[in-house]
Amino acid sequence: MKAIKKAVFPVAGMGTRFLPATKANPKEMLPVVDKPLIQYAAEEAVAAGIETLIFVTGRNKRSIEDHFDTAYELERELEAKSKVKMLEVLRNILPSHVNCVFIRQSQALGLGHAVLCARPVVNDEPFAVILADDLINSGKVEKPCLSQMVDVFNFQHCSVLGTEIVPKEDVSSYGIVAGTEVKPGLMEVSGIVEKPAVDKAPSNLAVVGRYILTPRIFDLLENTQRGAGNEIQLTDAIAELLKEQRVLSYNFKGRRFDCGSKLGYLKAQVEFALEHEEVGEEFREFLNTLSTPQDKKVISMNKSK
Repeated sequence: MKAIKKAVFPVAGMGTRFLPATKANPKEMLPVVDKPLIQYAAEEAVAAGIETLIFVTGRNKRSIEDHFDTAYELERELEAKSKVKMLEVLRNILPSHVNCVFIRQSQALGLGHAVLCARPVVNDEPFAVILADDLINSGKVEKPCLSQMVDVFNFQHCSVLGTEIVPKEDVSSYGIVAGTEVKPGLMEVSGIVEKPAVDKAPSNLAVVGRYILTPRIFDLLENTQRGAGNEIQLTDAIAELLKEQRVLSYNFKGRRFDCGSKLGYLKAQVEFALEHEEVGEEFREFLNTLSTPQDKKVISMNKSK
């Protein structure tokens, strides 16, 4: 089977949970410290050996394309002011061998439809899907999440779903899988259902925003009817793929932040800020000041109001 060299980034969503911040700015461009969410996702893909980044976009998403384009005027200004370090950062957002392709999703018909839009570029190759909303911090010891999944794919030669255990009460927000454990952290999937009711969920093992899929998924998506939310669900096509091919779920090593929610986004800001080489130490000192008895009293008073 061919190596994973292409990744699809579905970025056409409206980001309504972050309005008014996302009225004119894509949610994928929301920054975590000093980089937008979509750049973290792209960097994770590149680290896994991806050479073609396929962005499935919609209206008001032009700034994503601009972000990965060359900004000649800005570069000239930085050169003129001898801001060498910042110029280097700007020029190395992506390595020179990585290509970006932008495809317009004309109708918001769901994640499955967004993935299907990438078919003309992916062709008959296995590929990755990354949802930028799910920001995963694998730390300095572990490989990035997608790299871990590519290792599984290279050994097992089948589709791989990134998964994690979620609280039982949250299963209705995810695609949930069932199956048989192959070894710790790796399971052969026997079933998958999108956003089940708590009492009908086959487990509390949830698929998060990382997938490696074989090209057969495109044929199945072509015939997938609208499901949950009246959208074409990628989960439903994967359920059909299970009838023909082996699919594995992999509990990745790392900490996931649901940056599609305000609380998850704020948590990501704190963790990534604490690890940032430029501001981490000062930010930690600031957080420590918030734990003094006087500050706790002020916080308590604000809550009571």
